[in-house]
Amino acid sequence: MLYLKKIIPFMLVLWLMPAMLVAQNTGQQQQSREELERRKKELQREIDEANEQLKETKKSTKESLGQLRALRDKITLRSRLINNINEEINFINGDINTAARDVKTLQKDLDTLKAQYAQLVIYAYKNRSSYDMLNFVFSAENFNDAVKRFQYLKQYREYRRRQADNIVSTQEQLNQKIQNLESQRVRRSDALKTEQEQRNTLEVDKKEKDEVLNKLKGREKELVADINQRKKDAQKVQLAIRAVIRREIEEARRKAIEEETARRKAAEEKRRREEEARKAAALAAAERAKAAAANNNNNNVANNTPAPPPPPVKAPEPAPEPEKTVTRTENVLEATPEALALSESFEANRGKLPWPVDAGNIIEHFGIHQHAVMEHIQVPSDGIVIATNKGGAVKSIFDGEVKSVVVMPGSGYVIIIRHGQYFTTYVRLQTTRVKKGDNVKTGQVIGTASTNDIENTGEVELQIWKGITKQNPEQWIRRR
Repeated sequence: MLYLKKIIPFMLVLWLMPAMLVAQNTGQQQQSREELERRKKELQREIDEANEQLKETKKSTKESLGQLRALRDKITLRSRLINNINEEINFINGDINTAARDVKTLQKDLDTLKAQYAQLVIYAYKNRSSYDMLNFVFSAENFNDAVKRFQYLKQYREYRRRQADNIVSTQEQLNQKIQNLESQRVRRSDALKTEQEQRNTLEVDKKEKDEVLNKLKGREKELVADINQRKKDAQKVQLAIRAVIRREIEEARRKAIEEETARRKAAEEKRRREEEARKAAALAAAERAKAAAANNNNNNVANNTPAPPPPPVKAPEPAPEPEKTVTRTENVLEATPEALALSESFEANRGKLPWPVDAGNIIEHFGIHQHAVMEHIQVPSDGIVIATNKGGAVKSIFDGEVKSVVVMPGSGYVIIIRHGQYFTTYVRLQTTRVKKGDNVKTGQVIGTASTNDIENTGEVELQIWKGITKQNPEQWIRRR
């Protein structure tokens, strides 16, 4: 009995495990399909945006880097879309194989059920006489045996009915599986057709990209001059940003020194007052002790007893200063509680900060990368450049205080906003709506994007600094 108690749970686990695994795999497969469908819609939306961007750049009288970037973006996105469709086709193929196996299994079960039912029908036909059935019942040796024979005949008829119902049910399941199989085959055919259409469009995009690239290579001197000019403009912007940040650091350091000096003076004054109070208390205690001793002497003289020595006077001890607990590296830009809270809030939103524009795509990434046309030339970028609508609204990506609003030749207006020890910089603005000293909120419009006349688009550059260290903005703003 004890052995059965141990073995039965194990057998139940073995019996339920396949069903559990099938349910888990089905859930994962469904989740993967939903993710594929969601990503497919996102890719299509990004391709549509790239097409709109390409239409705007084509309005220019000659080829530009914007056209080349838009075409390359389209090619990358379309390649990802093709991969997405191929993954969807793999799922459909799996469904077709599963449906085909189910159809084969159901067909085999149906044939078995029909064969068994045919045998039952033949047996019933041979024994269809009511006399034979009654004779089978009444030929029993006793009443109990007759009852059992009658119950057997009843169960036999019920079994035949269930067999007939099973045949009908299995036939319905088979028909449904066949319809599902045909539906999956049609779906696969549509997916293959879509995949081929995307491949054809991809080839057209590649040819157009090569044509634009070849024409741009013929304007190498013009492009090199543009690169050099952009480097000079970027250096001026970087110097201005660093000057503002250093000024903020020096101002914060000056305030910190003043606060520390004031704190020390207050502490020194407190210690001086406490020392004077201790001395006064000690003097008063000494006077009281002297008076008490004189009184005792008079009493002792009268009683002829020696006077006891006066008790020692104990000065009060100063209270110990509370210990400071440091939870993060000290930074002069976080000297105030407000600045510290703003820094921590900014850090907590890493990867979740909003974009500075409502619509747009990144056309220049952070860091050093190869030039789009001349691959032997390295182009540095202090932030990310976002192509958007001409004159589109530019918004602050976090709460902060405007520390500088300047206009830079070749870069338009530059706005620098402080968020504790972090700074966000908005470059290439056509107009501004804030001034130095303004407090701004997340999503507040601070200006409008400048216009790139060559590429016929709007542009804005976003830079993020932690102190005097540049950050990659793509790691801070949310993904689209």
